[in-house]
Amino acid sequence: MGAGVDPYAGRRLVIASMHGKEAVIAPLLEAALGVQCIAGSGVDTDRLGTFTGEVARTLDPLAAAREKCRLAMDLYDCDLAVASEGSFGPHPSLAWLPADDELVLLADRASALEICGREVSAATNYSHADIDSGAALLDFAQRMSFPSHGVILRSATPGRERIIKDLTDETALLAAWERLRAMGGSIRAETDMRAMRNPTRMQVIAQATQKLINKARSRCPECSAPGYSITTIIHGLPCRWCGSPTRSAAGYQYRCAKCGYERTKPSERAYEDPMYCDVCNP
Repeated sequence: MGAGVDPYAGRRLVIASMHGKEAVIAPLLEAALGVQCIAGSGVDTDRLGTFTGEVARTLDPLAAAREKCRLAMDLYDCDLAVASEGSFGPHPSLAWLPADDELVLLADRASALEICGREVSAATNYSHADIDSGAALLDFAQRMSFPSHGVILRSATPGRERIIKDLTDETALLAAWERLRAMGGSIRAETDMRAMRNPTRMQVIAQATQKLINKARSRCPECSAPGYSITTIIHGLPCRWCGSPTRSAAGYQYRCAKCGYERTKPSERAYEDPMYCDVCNP
């Protein structure tokens, strides 16, 4: 692949999503890579797992995104696909905060190449609460930015569990609550984390997509393949006062996913501020 050859311009790319993710992914990819995006809503991505647990997730996020791409390329007779996978839980650095971990994968079957973008963000409304009254339900919904963000109700009556989704206004929400209350048992409200019901999540998907684009536009200096990117951060940038190694990056290891070419680049900074030194500022 020559340095001047654009590997994506004019190619069809299918976005594997049942939940409208193409609304944020397609404009970014088309503008940056010159692809022609197809909404792959015919791909049954729910077969790989659902947020509400009707279908258990058995694959890790990367494997799930890879399988979505494969299904999409097969169904739409296309050799270029993008899929995303989101995970929600404690933030990896700020454990007291919930986090949205979004992975967006580009699979290029023609060149046997994969490029991945990932964004971990504390910008999420991910939450749930046990509900014992209509007032408590409306309070939860308001805090979760309903109705622009969806709320799901779940009845935990043993042997009669029921999940109600796609509640888009207060009247429907309260009516669903009354139906579940009549069944008896506890009721839980939870945020709808499906992309089309969660604009905040959509923005994190867009951020992960932009990171994917940045990698896709980075070309290997050896073979010119896209996807040349940082694979390892080399920690140990010395403290400006005492010279002790800190946790900050002293350099970065780059690697080409196609030919395996590797190169280490030092940090643009020679020293770290003492405030980040475990010796000077323990």
